Amino acid sequence: MRRLCHALATLLAAWFAVFGGIHAVTLEVKEGNATCIKADLSASFSITYNNNSGSSRTVSFSLPDSTTVDAESSSCGSDGGSPWLVAVFGSGHAFGLSFSRNGSLYSVANLTLQYNLSDTSVFPDANSSDVVTVVSTSVGIWAAINTTYHCVSPTSVGVGGATVTFTDMRMEAYMPGNDLSPTESVCLADQTSTTPPPTTASTTSGAPTAAPTPPGTPERGTYFVNNSNGTVCLLAHMGLQLNVSYFSRSQNKTVQELVNLTPTRTNASGSCEASRATLVLTQEQTTNLNFTFTLNSTTNRYHLSAISLLASWSDMAANLSASNSSLNYMRSTLGRSYMCNAEQTLAVRPDFSLNTFRLQVQPFGVTTDQFATAEECQMDQDQMLIPIIVGAALAGLVLIVLIAYLIGRKRSHAGYQTI
Repeated sequence: MRRLCHALATLLAAWFAVFGGIHAVTLEVKEGNATCIKADLSASFSITYNNNSGSSRTVSFSLPDSTTVDAESSSCGSDGGSPWLVAVFGSGHAFGLSFSRNGSLYSVANLTLQYNLSDTSVFPDANSSDVVTVVSTSVGIWAAINTTYHCVSPTSVGVGGATVTFTDMRMEAYMPGNDLSPTESVCLADQTSTTPPPTTASTTSGAPTAAPTPPGTPERGTYFVNNSNGTVCLLAHMGLQLNVSYFSRSQNKTVQELVNLTPTRTNASGSCEASRATLVLTQEQTTNLNFTFTLNSTTNRYHLSAISLLASWSDMAANLSASNSSLNYMRSTLGRSYMCNAEQTLAVRPDFSLNTFRLQVQPFGVTTDQFATAEECQMDQDQMLIPIIVGAALAGLVLIVLIAYLIGRKRSHAGYQTI
């Protein structure tokens, strides 16, 4: 059913494009003379509603050339809120895109669609005159900061009883200038659209699917973050493995997969502040992993307080966005690093956990390009304690045997009589 809906949405977008039904519009959100959000896009809408006969009806229409930005509802987010692009069209219809920033990436946090059922030119014979508002938080549009998100392929978003399909979209938020950046983040659909699907041998219907091969221990990567003056402010050496559950397109079910982060394909970025430091790892525009460390200035202790993951893998039915900002991992003291050679699992959400291997990290108090003295995790301490306990037990056993031997020998001598 998911594939059928996606195919119909794609066919609908193509039909409108061929017959001139979809028009490209340019939308800008400004603050003074500065532009913070700009979008060049085409869009079509497919909405199901109830008519007076008691049955449901689906109408399709495209975003008209007359679409404008609602300046009062749109915002650059300078007041501490989220940046918003709100476009209005027709008789009381609108759609809005809310943006969020996560380290070196920005994304569409949610899509809001408002449609007016009293508009009989679009919704003939509707049994209601309500203005309906629906919201989707699974949009799947994201790009690197200071780049333009570009996607020629149709991007369909299900929202309530409607589907919004964007085509030939070029868009940027958090803009440093007044025009779209020439550097582009190309969507995954465009990256893979020219690659033919792999040829597979035919199998008997209903045959079980072979379980994926475990990826093994991940390679240890070296990551660092620089201050504005170019000096290193955060250091990390670690192997990382994602443990993710998601709905698979190919298997049509929820699967659990282990995915190793490959250091040679991963870029590191982030920021360092007095009491907050972030490390953002981005692998080939399909995986974004964000660590947030918090320092308690009263106790001079820091910890890993938040982890977030944004994944857009080819087999995912929908992009995965998982985060938890109430964590308490990797506790250490200011001026020292945190080290854990043992494999540890950091639980983030029921559908996402992170496995770390041979980890050492220092998010605060970095004075050189080298780690400070390490505070070891409890698992490493326990692993060191086990051989000590075993050695002490063996030493005690040897001592007991020796004492027993000496006592026995003394008794043996006491049994002889002097002649």
